[in-house]
Amino acid sequence: MSTLILALTAGAVVGLVLGGLGGGGSVLAVPAMIYLLGFSPVAATTASLIIVVVTSLTGLLAHARDGNVRWGPGLLFAAAGIPPALLGGATAGEIPAPVLTAAFSVIAALAAWRMLRPGPPPRQSAGPVKAAGAGAGLGALTGLLGVGGGFLAVPALLSVLGLRMKAAVGTSLLVITVNSLAALLTRAHTADGLDWAVLAPFAGTAVLGAWDGKRLAAKLPAQRLQRLFAHVLLAVAAFMLLHTLI
Repeated sequence: MSTLILALTAGAVVGLVLGGLGGGGSVLAVPAMIYLLGFSPVAATTASLIIVVVTSLTGLLAHARDGNVRWGPGLLFAAAGIPPALLGGATAGEIPAPVLTAAFSVIAALAAWRMLRPGPPPRQSAGPVKAAGAGAGLGALTGLLGVGGGFLAVPALLSVLGLRMKAAVGTSLLVITVNSLAALLTRAHTADGLDWAVLAPFAGTAVLGAWDGKRLAAKLPAQRLQRLFAHVLLAVAAFMLLHTLI
């Protein structure tokens, strides 16, 4: 299969996940970039951030139009993540590739486990300190591992800010966009070596897939989609970790 077809297919899958679940697309984008398209771990995480920014911004506009974005709480949550995102983005290039890949696989496995836990998190608004701590943690993951953090942002917005599911999904895209843009500021020097002939079609189909994912989420039970994605994510995490250790 040609590289272009692989990029188009992987981008569509990433967009579907991001549009349908409000996050998680970058957790598949990074391994796709490494194992299907031949990117190095650092280049893959940078490319993932670019894809996440484009797709998240597209999804954010759609959710904002539907009134599903809580701008005030979302911007405060995202602001707490900007300094850690900047620090993580500046540090990522100094970490050995096997360590970066192993850390990514562990985070992916934890995200899958979180999705498989029965029952939604309680909708109980927490204090500003806890909210800032959660936002900072998401920002650090975004900067270091090139993930938007949506797979953790949605549960955090549900439990920490007390948002309902639709508002959490829409607001998570705001948080993802802000944190990913902050992380990219410190990775601008790594973007020069990216293969844009692969990255551009990947991002393009991801945007289209995000719109389809949003429509799909309206037709299928969210819990079923989430459990399916969690099992796929566990398999990807196990493959990455075994590939790193062997």
